[in-house]
Amino acid sequence: MRFSIAFVVAAVLLTACSEKDILETPEPQSLTREAVGYFCGMIVADHEGPKGQVILRDKTDALWFSSVRDALAYTRLPEEVDPVAAIYVSDISRAVSWEHPGAEAWVEIHDAVYVVGSTRKGGMGAPEVAPFSDRSDANLFVERFGGQILTLDEVPDDALLGAWENDDTAYPQEGATQ
Repeated sequence: MRFSIAFVVAAVLLTACSEKDILETPEPQSLTREAVGYFCGMIVADHEGPKGQVILRDKTDALWFSSVRDALAYTRLPEEVDPVAAIYVSDISRAVSWEHPGAEAWVEIHDAVYVVGSTRKGGMGAPEVAPFSDRSDANLFVERFGGQILTLDEVPDDALLGAWENDDTAYPQEGATQ
């Protein structure tokens, strides 16, 4: 009988520990010069606009994205099946600037509202999905740069995965002077 009770107590404690580990959400990581884009292979900090990071359950280092557009696209690609512990995007409400949102200004993707269809470009010169922790900041952004405020679930796939035309202003033509 003692063995059975001890076994049950041990099983309950182990279950409680594993549930705790599963439920804990890791904090966002600080953006450094060592962060390399998951899709592009380039240094994330070298690109303007908001960024993203995906933290997987079985990894200690985040997967980095040069744009929020790419980070959110990652969540909708069927081939990306690794278990996600957390996803954070730059919080434009707390950003230093659009060009350099900051190493520490992050918001969990479900806690943000998103401006889609603005005139602002993100990493790699693509149209960007701008995340805000404060809806009133998003409203001011829309007044200045256009677009529409949406929740994460309302952001259409084509805003993340759709093709876009580069207007040749993001990257000068070869031989052109700056």
